[in-house]
Amino acid sequence: MSTLEPITVSVELSCDPATAFAAFTEPASVMAWNFASPDWHCPHATNDVRIGGAFSYRMEARDGSMGFDFEGTFLDVQPGALLRFALGPERVVTVQFIPLAGGTEVRETFTPEREHPLEMQRDGWQAILDNYRAHAESRVR
Repeated sequence: MSTLEPITVSVELSCDPATAFAAFTEPASVMAWNFASPDWHCPHATNDVRIGGAFSYRMEARDGSMGFDFEGTFLDVQPGALLRFALGPERVVTVQFIPLAGGTEVRETFTPEREHPLEMQRDGWQAILDNYRAHAESRVR
């Protein structure tokens, strides 16, 4: 089975890479931002941020009509700089925390899955990353 071309989404934050990394990895923070729209939420998150460590984020519709576990294993962890994790055998995500003057760019590149249209996946991942930006920036105000 051939691999689909990776998709990249990104945001710029007005906080330093260490703060951006913490907001991306601390379970309480993940629960605050890890959903694509207000009718969804993330009621549970666990994160063992080390090479070989696992994570699991529960994503659910607020009305209880559906939900799923977003799970994976960390392949590379460079605090404040990079995360790379596997979402199964054919999907990899790389998250870069790139220092900028006055902030950080967070760039997420992922192997899409085959079930949903690529544009829907790009839009969903971007919406989640936009929620992440708002949460991360709220930590420094």
